[in-house]
Amino acid sequence: MNKRSDGKMTRWILMLFLIVTMFITPVVQAMPSNVLDRNQLEKYFEGYNGTFILLDEQNDEYTVYNEIQSEKRISPCSSYKIYNSLIGLETGVIKDESTVIKWDGIIYPLKSWDKDNTLASAISNSVIWYYKELASRVGKDRMQEYINKIPYGNCDISGGATFWQVSSLKISAQEQVELLKRLYNDQLPFSQRNMGIVRKIITLTNKDGVTFSGKTGTGIKEGNDIIGWFVGCVEKDGKKYFFATNIEAIDNANGMKAKQISMSILKDMGLL
Repeated sequence: MNKRSDGKMTRWILMLFLIVTMFITPVVQAMPSNVLDRNQLEKYFEGYNGTFILLDEQNDEYTVYNEIQSEKRISPCSSYKIYNSLIGLETGVIKDESTVIKWDGIIYPLKSWDKDNTLASAISNSVIWYYKELASRVGKDRMQEYINKIPYGNCDISGGATFWQVSSLKISAQEQVELLKRLYNDQLPFSQRNMGIVRKIITLTNKDGVTFSGKTGTGIKEGNDIIGWFVGCVEKDGKKYFFATNIEAIDNANGMKAKQISMSILKDMGLL
């Protein structure tokens, strides 16, 4: 083959390579301006082993800090009250957000617990005795049935009357986000009515066109706050963003701290 033929063949090979590359090379899209660089999230978790995960539903894009932790199943603590509420409503144990369960008369550390509570006030004030009674009325068999249907984390409710409180039931931050996505799109095995009630009672603020919803959770062991959760949703400009934050430490890891971290991140992302 002469030099002219060699040159012609080389040009054809180069053209073929360029054409194939156009089709097989993925298009790299610029990250939306409201999404922080993943490395920037580390500053929020100083002193904690924690994770933050956010799903931008419209763009099907995740922002994750500490992916390994986001996959780890830990006790949901009071973040489980979202699903405890759903199961109570679906089984008819409670009719709606106004359903009252009488105070058991025990004096608790929080005054908001020392009175009759509705479903709405019980989730707002994270009243453990209300949800313990609700779970008792649902019964273990029906609770297990719905836990399996969802399915919720490891589906293990063998840990006693408050199986969600540093006990047998465990779930990851990634799983929390996926369940929230299904809750807000009426895709869980519950009626649309009941899912709507729960979305309503976990709404924290609704102003300036932004609806901010969420539920905290705190895990206590030997008097120390060892687990903190905050999970929820931001609805803004017709878009939904689902998030979950958890933190672990030997102490001072609680739901309010997880909420504070979440809100700081969401504000810096321009979502709040």
